Amino acid sequence: MKPPRTVAALFLLAALVAGCSPGADDASAKTGMSMHMQEGAERADAILQETLAAVRPELKWNHGPGGSAGCTKGMAGAATGTGASNRLIAILTVVSEERRGALLGLIERAWKDRGYKITNVNKSPKFPAIFARTPDGYSLSVEVGGEGQFFLEAATPCLNDADVMRPFTKPNTSQRRGPFPQRPDEQDEFWSATTPVQQ
Repeated sequence: MKPPRTVAALFLLAALVAGCSPGADDASAKTGMSMHMQEGAERADAILQETLAAVRPELKWNHGPGGSAGCTKGMAGAATGTGASNRLIAILTVVSEERRGALLGLIERAWKDRGYKITNVNKSPKFPAIFARTPDGYSLSVEVGGEGQFFLEAATPCLNDADVMRPFTKPNTSQRRGPFPQRPDEQDEFWSATTPVQQ
């Protein structure tokens, strides 16, 4: 059984803020520690919006729960005065099993075209995922969860500590009621079709 998205997001964020992710120190050096966490969160939002813009026909989406935490250093977990945050987007378009590979491939190509490095690919038939890293140290993922639902996530490197506000970007669907994740309910003539994509 796949863990809830909120739990998975917290595990990712915990690894990042503990400095366990490869290249975390390099990412901080590249930003020159000139950015604070709110600016980083806005950059993460922009990356996610660029990713969505690369997908046609467009996907229906809404914000998922994000998070932020302080970065620590060493075995004792000493505070560093820096922190990291993550942004999550839940796709509400119904993507059929026959079209999931096409959507994953499209997102992977869009990331490669922007110079992002693919760091891992999970080829699970049920819960496939692709992970990437930007040159400035942001960690990205596209994952397929329960009921074939797609999730996009972007996590910042460690940046100057600051309060982080909710995303300013406006979803193209109304907010659903009930606990997260709200499952896909938007049919699309292309993405919801149950025939393979013609090559």
